[in-house]
Amino acid sequence: MYPQFPSGFRFGMSTSAYQIEGAAALKGPSIWDTFTGTGGTIRNGQDGSVAIDHYHRFAEDVRLIAEAGVQDYRFSFSWPRVLAGDVGFYDRLVDTIVAHGLRPVPTLYHWDLPQELEDTGGWMNRDTAHRLADYTSTLVLRLGDRVRDWITMNEMNVHTLYGYALADHAPARGLGLGALPAGHHQLLAHGLAVQVLRTHGARTVGVASQHFPVSPATDAPEDVAAATLFSELTNWTFSDPILLGDYPNEMIRAGVGTSGAQLDRDLELIRARLDFYGVNYYEPTMIEAPRVGKDYHGVLEVDIPDGMPFSPVPVKSAERTDFGWAIVPAGLTEILVTLRDRYPALPPVIITENGASFHDADPGADGRVHDERRIAYLDAHLRAVADAIAAGVRVDGYYVWSALDNFEWAAGFDERFGLIHVDFDTQKRTPKDSYFWYRDLIAAQAG
Repeated sequence: MYPQFPSGFRFGMSTSAYQIEGAAALKGPSIWDTFTGTGGTIRNGQDGSVAIDHYHRFAEDVRLIAEAGVQDYRFSFSWPRVLAGDVGFYDRLVDTIVAHGLRPVPTLYHWDLPQELEDTGGWMNRDTAHRLADYTSTLVLRLGDRVRDWITMNEMNVHTLYGYALADHAPARGLGLGALPAGHHQLLAHGLAVQVLRTHGARTVGVASQHFPVSPATDAPEDVAAATLFSELTNWTFSDPILLGDYPNEMIRAGVGTSGAQLDRDLELIRARLDFYGVNYYEPTMIEAPRVGKDYHGVLEVDIPDGMPFSPVPVKSAERTDFGWAIVPAGLTEILVTLRDRYPALPPVIITENGASFHDADPGADGRVHDERRIAYLDAHLRAVADAIAAGVRVDGYYVWSALDNFEWAAGFDERFGLIHVDFDTQKRTPKDSYFWYRDLIAAQAG
C-alpha cells in the first residue's frame, strides 16, 4: 500500500521563520519586511508580520508535528530576531522540539536577511558572509548542546535568481548576470558557517539546494545552449563549488567578482566536507532562447528582464498544482540520479523540501480537510525517491514542505502547501487528510 524505505530512513517536515513566525514587532526588520511593505510586490498586499503566529503558538505546532510520527523537524532561525537579541525564543522552541522526541534540524539562513545588512550591500557585499559566521557562532554557542544537526543555507540559487538577478523576491535588485557576486558571497557564508559549526562540535552539517531537470524547448541549437546555461547557473553554480571545488564554466567563474588566489582560498573553504546534501524539488524547467517580439508577461511565474540569455516556458504536464507547477515525480528520480553521476563523492542525500500547493477547502461539517490530490502527489514523489534508491542513490530522509499552511512569499496566503490547515483569520490548526496519510505511511515503515 505504501512505498517502503531502508531501515534508518528519516521522515520529517519543514518550515521557515519568515513564513510562519510573525511577531514582527519583536525582531528587527528584514529585507522581506521591506519588500512586502512596497506596493505591488505581494498578492493582495499581504505580508508576514503575523504570518501564522508560530512565535506564540509554537507549542501547539510542535505537538502536531510530533503526533504525525516524524523523526525530524526542519525549521529556520530568523537572523533579524537573533540580531535583536531574542535567542530565547529559539531556546524555548528547541526545548519543546526535543521534549517531543523530535530531532531539531535548523537552517541558519532562509532568505530573511536583516535590512541593516542589505543597507550596506546585502549579499553583494563580501562582509555579509562574515556577519553570517558571527551569527552562526551566537546560535551554536547557545543551542549546540541540544542542536547537533545543522543546515547552513537554503536555496542559494533561488534567492540569487529571484532576489538579485530578477526583482520578484526581496531584495528585488534586478541585476541580471551581475548578481553572480551575491551567489559567491552566499557560498562563502556557507563555507564559513561549516567551519564555525565544526569548531563547536556539530554532529552533522549540510546545505539545502533546489535542483530540477532542465530541458530545451526545442532541439534548435540556440534553445539547447540557453537551457545548458540556465542549468549551469541554477543547478550547478552552487553545487559544483561545494561538491567539486570550482564553478561550472569560465564565464561564471569570471563573473563572481573574486579572482586569483583569493578565489582559490574561497573555493577551498566552500568545498568543506558535508555530512549530508539537502535537495529541494518541486518541478522540472523548460528553457528557450528569448524570442524577439514574444511577450512572456503573464505566462511565467517571474518576469525575465531584457538582456537575459534564456526564458523559461511552461513545462508540458498532464497535471499541475493549483500554483500552476507541473507535477512530474519522475523528475525527482532523474535529478537524484544526475547528482549521483555528476558528483562521485556526493554525501548522503536528504530531500529537505518537497510538496505542493492545492487550494484546499476549509474544514467541512466532519471537521476534516479532504486533500486527496496532495496525498496522490506525496505518494508519487515518495515512490520516485524509492526509485532513486533502487537505482543506487543513497537517500537517507524525506521532509515534506510544509508542516503548516503559511505565508508563501510573493504569493501571500493564496497558496497552501501545509499538511496542517491554518485558518488565517482565527489561526485555528486542523490536520488535513494528507497529515494522517503521512502519519500512517511512517507507521507502516516499522511494520
